Amino acid sequence: MPDKLINAGIAGIGVCVPDRVLTNADLEKMVATSDEWIVSRSGIRERHIVSPGEATSDLSTTAAVRAMANAGVTPEQVDLVIVATSTPDMPFPATACLVQDRIGAKNAGAFDLAAGCTGFIYALPVASQFIATGSYRTVLVIGSDIPSRFVNWEDRSTCVLFGDGAGAVVLKPVPEDSGILAFKLWSDGAAGPHLTLPGGGSRHPPTRETVDSKLHCIQMNGHEVFKLAVKAMGKVAQEVLVAAGLKKSELDFFIPHQANIKIIEAVAKRLDLPAEKVLINVDRYGNTSTASIPIALEEALRNGRIKKGDHILMVSFGAGMTWGGVAMKW
Repeated sequence: MPDKLINAGIAGIGVCVPDRVLTNADLEKMVATSDEWIVSRSGIRERHIVSPGEATSDLSTTAAVRAMANAGVTPEQVDLVIVATSTPDMPFPATACLVQDRIGAKNAGAFDLAAGCTGFIYALPVASQFIATGSYRTVLVIGSDIPSRFVNWEDRSTCVLFGDGAGAVVLKPVPEDSGILAFKLWSDGAAGPHLTLPGGGSRHPPTRETVDSKLHCIQMNGHEVFKLAVKAMGKVAQEVLVAAGLKKSELDFFIPHQANIKIIEAVAKRLDLPAEKVLINVDRYGNTSTASIPIALEEALRNGRIKKGDHILMVSFGAGMTWGGVAMKW
């Protein structure tokens, strides 16, 4: 172990979203809803949806290959693969192991991490600890989910919200004053019943009855989730800024989980952040769960909005309940 902990930062990033786009107009033909109803309540206008046969490992692999190319690292250099997901290909083997094989990372360990939509924010600090101690130098972190496989397409309160996607980053050692500056992770299992996918596990294994009862579909108490998300995301954002020694005026960009425009606006208002500092793309992707933050981050980098030296705050909230935040200097 080194005498001093080593900072970890993002050396490369890549994303993958399905080619198929499902618009609100398409949804009007599938369920009792309208474009006005969806936009007014969520801000979402379209989302990317996988085609038959596509799985979480497929999106993850493409995003990982793009992230490695962006970072200039070879598969053999990857020490560890972490896939944050709530929609793995199967209970086992881990989706991370499937990705590890397909990208040729023959020297890497691999495991999945489950923390709902907060998965990517949980995975970043977990990965950074391996680098901080000098155990590993190159860690691949992937946030990937396919919620469309688990929504009830007859329930307009949930099926209109979600999209599919994956985002991957390569973490490597960086200078002391850059990379991940601080993080905070929280959970509240008592609130877990407000957002669940009950079927398919050891509690409710697959049967004809569980399928007929829609237990394999996302079930959400939207009103309670909204209240919890706004309060938790606002609080943890302030906690992370304090831990990083940053003033709000020093923050260049805020990247919230892209769940719902109402939640994003409410959290930004609590933090008193101007609109130009809040990155939003929920209108074009919907809620891609644990992929939402890396997708928004990659888009901002590709468009030249985020530059070297910028301070970034990423905050998410998800099933569990879980929430957390990470502050970085780019």
